Amino acid sequence: MHAMVHTVVLSAIALLAHSASAEDFHLQEASIDSIQSAIRSGATTCEKVVEGYIARAKAYNGMCTALVTPDGKSIPSAVGAVRAGSALKFPTKTIALNKLVPDFDKYKGDAPDYGRMEPTMSDPSVKMQYGMVAGIPNAGQVNALEVLNIRGERSVTCKGKFDAPPGKPLPAGAPPECEKFRQQPDAVETAAQYDRTYGKNFDTKKMPMYCAPMSFKGIYDAKDMRTTAGADVNYAMDVPPADSTLVGRLRARGAIIYAQAHEAEYNAGSGDPGGAAKVEHPYIGAGGARESWGGTTCNPYDTERVTSGSSGGSGVSVASNLVVCSICETTGGSCRGPANYQGVALIVPTKGMISFGGAIGANPYQDRPGIMCRSLKDAARVLDSFRDTSTGSYFDPRDPYTALPRVIEAKTSYVSALSDANQSKPLAGVRIGVIRALMVKAHPSDAAVSDGINRELKVLQNLGAELVEDVDPKYPDDPSIPNMTFGWNDALAEVLPFQMPEIFSSKKDGKPEFEVPGWDVTSRKYLIAVSAHKAPLPSNLSFVRVFSNPPPDPDAVTGYTFAFQFGQYLTLRGDSRVYDWETLNANAKYYNDVRRVAMKNWENRDMDIRTTAVTYAMKRRDTLRMALTKVLQQNKLDALVNPVSLTLQGKLGGAAIQAGGGGGFGYGAMLGIPEVFVPAGFADTAYDAKFELSKDGKKYEGVEGTEPTKLGGIGLPYNIGFWAEPGQESNLIKIGSAYEAATHHRAPPPAFGPVKGEQ
Repeated sequence: MHAMVHTVVLSAIALLAHSASAEDFHLQEASIDSIQSAIRSGATTCEKVVEGYIARAKAYNGMCTALVTPDGKSIPSAVGAVRAGSALKFPTKTIALNKLVPDFDKYKGDAPDYGRMEPTMSDPSVKMQYGMVAGIPNAGQVNALEVLNIRGERSVTCKGKFDAPPGKPLPAGAPPECEKFRQQPDAVETAAQYDRTYGKNFDTKKMPMYCAPMSFKGIYDAKDMRTTAGADVNYAMDVPPADSTLVGRLRARGAIIYAQAHEAEYNAGSGDPGGAAKVEHPYIGAGGARESWGGTTCNPYDTERVTSGSSGGSGVSVASNLVVCSICETTGGSCRGPANYQGVALIVPTKGMISFGGAIGANPYQDRPGIMCRSLKDAARVLDSFRDTSTGSYFDPRDPYTALPRVIEAKTSYVSALSDANQSKPLAGVRIGVIRALMVKAHPSDAAVSDGINRELKVLQNLGAELVEDVDPKYPDDPSIPNMTFGWNDALAEVLPFQMPEIFSSKKDGKPEFEVPGWDVTSRKYLIAVSAHKAPLPSNLSFVRVFSNPPPDPDAVTGYTFAFQFGQYLTLRGDSRVYDWETLNANAKYYNDVRRVAMKNWENRDMDIRTTAVTYAMKRRDTLRMALTKVLQQNKLDALVNPVSLTLQGKLGGAAIQAGGGGGFGYGAMLGIPEVFVPAGFADTAYDAKFELSKDGKKYEGVEGTEPTKLGGIGLPYNIGFWAEPGQESNLIKIGSAYEAATHHRAPPPAFGPVKGEQ
């Protein structure tokens, strides 16, 4: 146990003994309101709230994955970094690869990247899992928080006695940066200072987030915590010099900056751009949300399964009651996926509403923060708290995209947009469009979520909403719901021929992707005809296709966005040891060979700044926002509704396939529009993907599962999604909160209940 951890942390459970006045407050499923009310009543204190979450981290934030090895033999015990007062302990039992994949005796590919324990680059005195891993059944741990804001363990550069409280001399050898760093209070000390300063009489108008312990995806700079986007990078100082804008604004509003959440390293790393570096040891199996410094996050509803998206730690930390709320990040689906798979509420505002200044991104045009909480009320309060305290605006000079929402941000609070739960028909007069293209059951595995969301549409109707549907030939037309008079295909036919005519010339596998009998779809004659509804749109040029990324173009210039964004961040951070791509990789270690190769290729990528990728993304956003607005306006709609994804959580280390329903679920990222997601139910059956050895025996591929698996416990959660054009956050919060109040589908994971002595 670390010598510098607070004695109050070491005895956290003892300090949480019940008193008669504390009986009404429960940390499990606590809201911002319930925490603040309990402090006002004397049922608890801010310090005890923080200590309660530390006690939960001590109980549940350990490792939940086992190494995948050639023989499944046990390995020596190993310890990792200190968290919540104790060093991480790793499983000694391993899993033989031939227990996970079929026909391994026939495998002829390169030697797999077998699991192993190795010292980290940042701190060679601690170890981490490298290579292949798999989820442990009923692990009782989730590994959701990579760094807790606790003195002595919140930094590697200034760990232990190098983070001694002010007033005590630092030991010899302490880096000079630690003297300034240690002056900052940690989460417990901040909470204790709040208690001394405000007691029961805090002002929630000035500090609406008072004593709300929060986690942040590890890409957001926090001046009092290690921030490396989950990477094992040996910075000269692993704590950045200043807060990101969103962390700073929440800190000023009274939030407890409590932890950095696990993620898929560098927002899932943006793939491999290709280059001279080649993978020598392939990774077999789904890796989930994984990072080199903190390991892999597991789903709290079934610890064998993935969390989805790169913001997995944010979703898990909220779902398993390790924090009140968490700030995620989405470039594609990195917020919506984890919220969906962990059954928590989510608001992703219009691109630019929340500043991305001081964060590590992947694509400046699409990166944006999201807000995960257990209720939309809490998420709306967080959204309100991002306003600048002096101007009341969301604008931030550090992020040029925050200049765009000025004309659409609400002048009233977003909390005031919440529906009145006492109204019998809170959605009377609201019109919502159902997107059937995102409910098509292409595989047996799609049925549980698709059918579940279809049932939930009745709830919206019972709340007074009027539904209309955009029909799809692959989904049965519901006679009880009127059809849209102007659907998505109508809008696409009108806007694509002029805005994006090149899409009609797209090729797939060297052949034209789109054809219409009797027409040359690349000709001016056809484009004019289809725009006037005098010729049909190609049957495969649908909502799902246009909202997916285009087929790879060997002549396109790509690979600019991540290389630019990350290089810019390193320059602005100003670390003396790690300041560009070359020095980054020279001081880093990666959790598997695939990541090592990808990062090396990003370093060596000879970029052409005349990138077509950014041009295409900008053009697509403008075009599809126009189509979206036409659909909404011409049908007099307030919002659209659909599932978040049709797939359920796959297994860590198991086979992986593309999500059911195709890429159409990336509409929010493509458009930069507001989205609200609410828990919608639980599935009791899954169809897990299977491994299949390729014909040449050199690799394993994932294939759709056909055999149902009966799920234990309460099953696996999924969400319902609401979305509209930019600036419609208030309407979406109204709709989502009415649905939330009527259904109460949110349920905590049963395996992560109150710890001993918890309030």
